[in-house]
Amino acid sequence: MKKQFITKFSKNEIFPYRYSICTLVSKPDEYQEMVNSFIAAGFDTQQCEYLYIDNAKENTFEAFEGINLFLRKASGEFIIVCHQDILLHDAGITALNDQIDTITTKDPNWAVLGNAGGINLKYLAMHLTQNSGNKLHENNLPLKAITVDENFILIKNKANLSLSSDLKGFHLYGADLCIIANILGYTAYIIDFNLIHKSDGNADSSFYEIRKSVINKYKRAFRGRFISTTITRFYISGNFFGNVFFNTLPMLFLARQFYKVFKPKKGYKI
Repeated sequence: MKKQFITKFSKNEIFPYRYSICTLVSKPDEYQEMVNSFIAAGFDTQQCEYLYIDNAKENTFEAFEGINLFLRKASGEFIIVCHQDILLHDAGITALNDQIDTITTKDPNWAVLGNAGGINLKYLAMHLTQNSGNKLHENNLPLKAITVDENFILIKNKANLSLSSDLKGFHLYGADLCIIANILGYTAYIIDFNLIHKSDGNADSSFYEIRKSVINKYKRAFRGRFISTTITRFYISGNFFGNVFFNTLPMLFLARQFYKVFKPKKGYKI
């Protein structure tokens, strides 16, 4: 059946670029220096597109909204979301391609890569050069991570990730991205891709405000809840005993009676 308005999809997706390099820009001169370092490292305009949001005069977009725009619009097979204050001086496009190939061979289900982040509650993995010239070198890479630092994040476009729409600001979007990737069944890794990051971070008052918002958001998101479909009802929770107890027939019956009395259907009208 051949009709002009019918499109057939296959598993072999074709992207016009290898990389989309995306940056929120508040200092145009610093951003241009960053772009020059990428191009010198092999990220030429035949293989890469450079996308930016102009925040020089005002914050046109905060990070969560702006990065979601990048994730929707980027045409690269891999999307790099990075700070304007980084410089490639050591590793280049060949090294990054090699890192992607290595991770894909070992874990094709990855979605996020970074050069720094959290491994668990105790351990961090830092693999970058500070502006002072001090090189933070992690010997055990690649390492599976629970978060990535925001200075350099590489995202697989096929994973269709996004950031939370109910969080705002310029901090902790790397953590949010990794949490969402994990919920969707993907993994994240810290890789060997050394670059210069001019800033050591700034945990100001806005950082702690967003930290509180992230905690409250996921307290709501991860709450135990009853699920009702057209043909079945069940309870989901991260608590093992809650899952067993509330999925028994008597508890499901009592829960339905609770909703019948206290949560009538008309209460869900917009």
